[in-house]
Amino acid sequence: MSNVEQVTESHVQAAREYVDQVFAIVQQRNPKEDEFQQATKEIFESLVPVFAKHPKYMEHNILERIVEPERMVMFRVPWLDDEGKVQVNRGFRVQYNSAIGPYKGGLRFHPSVNASIIKFLGFEQIFKNSLSGMPIGGGKGGSDFDPKGKSDNEMMRFCQSFMTELYRHIGSDIDVPAGDIGVGAREIGYLYGQYKRIIGGYEAGVITGKGLGYGGSLTRTEATGYGLVYFMDEMLKDHGLRFHGSEVVISGSGNVAIYAIEKAKQLGSKVIACSDSDGYIVDKKGINLDTVKQLKLVGRKRIREYVDIHPHAEYVEGCTGIWSVPCDIALPCATQNEIDEEAAKTLLANGVKAVGEGANMPSTLEAISVFLNSDVLFAPAKAANAGGVAVSALEMSQNSMRLYWTFEEVDQKLRDIMKNIYRNTVDATEEYGYPGNLVIGANIAGFLKVADAMIVQGVI
Repeated sequence: MSNVEQVTESHVQAAREYVDQVFAIVQQRNPKEDEFQQATKEIFESLVPVFAKHPKYMEHNILERIVEPERMVMFRVPWLDDEGKVQVNRGFRVQYNSAIGPYKGGLRFHPSVNASIIKFLGFEQIFKNSLSGMPIGGGKGGSDFDPKGKSDNEMMRFCQSFMTELYRHIGSDIDVPAGDIGVGAREIGYLYGQYKRIIGGYEAGVITGKGLGYGGSLTRTEATGYGLVYFMDEMLKDHGLRFHGSEVVISGSGNVAIYAIEKAKQLGSKVIACSDSDGYIVDKKGINLDTVKQLKLVGRKRIREYVDIHPHAEYVEGCTGIWSVPCDIALPCATQNEIDEEAAKTLLANGVKAVGEGANMPSTLEAISVFLNSDVLFAPAKAANAGGVAVSALEMSQNSMRLYWTFEEVDQKLRDIMKNIYRNTVDATEEYGYPGNLVIGANIAGFLKVADAMIVQGVI
């Protein structure tokens, strides 16, 4: 008799009651925080078979403990614009869980940022970081500041003000931020420069995503997009499919999307659509990556200008319509909840074979349900997009050892990490009786490592 078969219905019922009870507390304590509640609900429901099989996690109240941040700070960020006028934004940092290592997670600068979004991102980061196999805990941060249209001097003044408060909460063995939406190489440089100025020393490991000249890692820029494709490649091959010869739609046009496009093309696929927040382009000849890089990474321009250079392509206003473009593989790499139930059904109707999440929580719960109840292969974000934080941890390792690895060395380590994440996720689905459901598998595999560490460390 297998371990799964030994679990009785009463065990499952007790586990479900426990999960429902804790989620009710989450709703009560975090009213109107829709994104955070969505993230916790999805993870909680996945963990029912774990609690049914291992009651010790309920006895130690792991779920109540893991869902509460160890620390969360919110602070004022005043800064001067180019007209000499004082502007004020809010800054956030959630230090969610340090059971397996220092807090680790990016900083997001975007008008949508609020406590709910930061908490959902930080909570997801716990499990993603655990899945990576690296010794890093979960954290996240950011501001409701909008980088669009800001000059370099405005960005510098904002980043310096932001770090003037944040510095007291971070450190290479405490909390290590990185970039996210709105925080790229320029912003990381300003943030680290201010941190170094304040502490009066060179502590490269305090932030990742740095430039190569001052402690950064090769492959970090490409890591999330490459890692997504590496994970998808493993999943596709496991089911007799491949990128070669497939048509791919990738939302977004930031680092994640650009390097997912690059790696997917290297594996022989044709990427036919990408987007930004204004709209999307469709190029049936295949997206010209050099043009996208020039527009988005160099010129900081809008994706609509692609058709000025490639008039055979089509530009469509409104980014959500990109999921109506027929494709074999869909890779949402823009933002949370970009694929809703209707979009998921449209993708199915148009014959999509696999969906891989490059952004954080880009599919609603209803959309995920559509995918899981079909023959579509579905790769959840916390597993599929863990490549970015994995290489951030590799950057921390290089900083600690005062050395640089080559691009090829880091890329191979990334590929191996993504293979291991895929395999560990699949193994968890089989052990707990949900073969093929990588959402449950990723949540379980990520949870177990952290939960076991919390138990042996006592009440923390």
